[in-house]
Amino acid sequence: NLALQVDDALLYLEQVRQQFSENPSVYTTFLEVMKDFKSQIIDTQGVIRKVGDLFVNHPHLIIGFNTFLPSGYE
Repeated sequence: NLALQVDDALLYLEQVRQQFSENPSVYTTFLEVMKDFKSQIIDTQGVIRKVGDLFVNHPHLIIGFNTFLPSGYE
């Protein structure tokens, strides 16, 4: 269900924004990484690496991000 996926994505974005409310540049960087991925400037492996680096001390955000990856990626 596409509507459910969009809702999940929006909830996740809000979770990331709140997590880094004291450091909004992390959230901004995350949005830039996602934009680059959507524009195919970086591939799936690249987005996984960048998000992993960005959220290194926040495993719950990495686990949440895994939900949106294609099957076979983590």
